Amino acid sequence: MTTTAIVLYTRDLRVHDQPALWAACERADRVVPVFVFDRAILRSRYAAPNRVSQLVDAVRDLRSNLKAHGGELVVRHGDTSEEVAQLAVEVEADELHLSADVSAHARRREEALRQLARDHLGDRLRVIVHDAAVTVVQPGAVSPSGGDHFKVFSPYFRRWAEAAWREPLPAPSSVPTPTTVATGRIPALDDLTDPGRLAPELPVAGETAARQRVEWWFEGPVDAYDDTRNHLGADGTSKLSHHLHLGTVSATELAQRVDRRSAGQEAFLQELCWRDFNHQMLAARPDLVHTDIRTRHDRWVDDEDAVAAWKAGRTGYPVVDAAMRQLTTEGWMHNRARMIVASFLTKHLYVDWRVGAWHFMDHLIDGDLANNFGQWQWTAGTGTDSRPNRMFNPVTQSRRYDPDAVYLRRYLPELADLDDATIHAPWEAADTLLGGSGDYPPPLVDHREARERFLAARGA
Repeated sequence: MTTTAIVLYTRDLRVHDQPALWAACERADRVVPVFVFDRAILRSRYAAPNRVSQLVDAVRDLRSNLKAHGGELVVRHGDTSEEVAQLAVEVEADELHLSADVSAHARRREEALRQLARDHLGDRLRVIVHDAAVTVVQPGAVSPSGGDHFKVFSPYFRRWAEAAWREPLPAPSSVPTPTTVATGRIPALDDLTDPGRLAPELPVAGETAARQRVEWWFEGPVDAYDDTRNHLGADGTSKLSHHLHLGTVSATELAQRVDRRSAGQEAFLQELCWRDFNHQMLAARPDLVHTDIRTRHDRWVDDEDAVAAWKAGRTGYPVVDAAMRQLTTEGWMHNRARMIVASFLTKHLYVDWRVGAWHFMDHLIDGDLANNFGQWQWTAGTGTDSRPNRMFNPVTQSRRYDPDAVYLRRYLPELADLDDATIHAPWEAADTLLGGSGDYPPPLVDHREARERFLAARGA
């Protein structure tokens, strides 16, 4: 008897180390990979133009890579569950394979798929969900004694590193997609979003680019990561976050390549663990995208002018402004800079972290719910940081992590002619500013006054 398996692609747009695809190819005579451009998601704020652009490119690359293995990617448009159910009837599918994910939407999608399978095909279609395909360790696989999830990173990292990780899988030698199924059209970008709203310097997306970046990273730069990861002006990070977000590279494959004898690789492994930590937080607390994890007893400030200046990179603090302009230029921001600007918004300006988190989601190519909202809460002091009153001094951070002002000059051309001593805090020598730098704004708020206000409001 001929068996047919559907592989539903979601945030796992690759052929290498893809457990759902591998299992389908091992078990079935015919394999139908499918991706659905879900109209509900595409109409939501989550579908920011930069990420939609990356998604379209990744889906195109996935179709090409499947063809290289003898297969084809079927593309559908509409409600994911309904489209997959119709496809299952069309190809007389016996199994449906997909990767486990943790968001509330992913959980609803999985349940809807099971319900539609029962409604349309009775007991014929078996739904198989594959763990540890989006993360290294499946959320819930490790937990503290007396609790269902970890709220502190360090003990989580110890248990996570000791867990039994699955071995990475190669790409299937053959993906036997039947030629009778209609493959569908991958939409043009302007069918889905406004190309005029794209960041001008977006990176290449897709598994092909991801694997090239991985090879570059492990050929040498990763070994210096413990030294370079916080240097704002250096290309010292992997820049794999947008690939991990869409699953064009496997987190498990990256973790398994790490040599823990290297301090740089160990530091990189911890960053992969932070990603899993945030996913297990979201699995346990799906409301963390809108609800404080740590209870607050003070009030946020509603200051539209301050928020507008922060978004535009016009706060008067060069490191904050450079970071915000990097975001709108590249759709990405250095991790150290993310902490600085989030701390500034929530603790200097005392603006609700949700405002900042959603602004990031409007621009980030790697904006996923677990990492973005989890880290915003961590920095705002409403999340899992054991020191919720920690507050970054933007000038100190700038001088420490961009001492030669490479980062500042890259994104703030109006300050490029200032010397290294002046550029981090230009208001301290305002009378020496020349040329276009005279248009640079004064600080929105004094750091010392902001710190005193913040600590007083928090009762610290």
